[in-house]
Amino acid sequence: MSGKDRTSGMKSAYELALERLAAQGIEAPRAQRLSESAKQAIAEARRATESKLAELEILHRAELAKLGDPAARAEQEARYRRDRERAEADGERAVARLRAADTQEEQP
Repeated sequence: MSGKDRTSGMKSAYELALERLAAQGIEAPRAQRLSESAKQAIAEARRATESKLAELEILHRAELAKLGDPAARAEQEARYRRDRERAEADGERAVARLRAADTQEEQP
């Protein structure tokens, strides 16, 4: 342990992860400051995604209750997983677009 390590004390897991990224040549993530309106828009996009996921689950459970055939149930499960993944990806893309739009507005 060098003298510098002793004076700086223990490092957090975050600091250790940043050091590992730097050792691999990966740039550390930058803190992005979002405007209040962007934060609200992102929160609304996330709420919309959560609502869509809840709707999909309710419809899925109702459909499963009607089905007795194991093959049809398996098909419904696969359809539900695809729909859920699609809704989650759409939500993530919406948040990414909002973040990118806010970043572009701040740049001169």
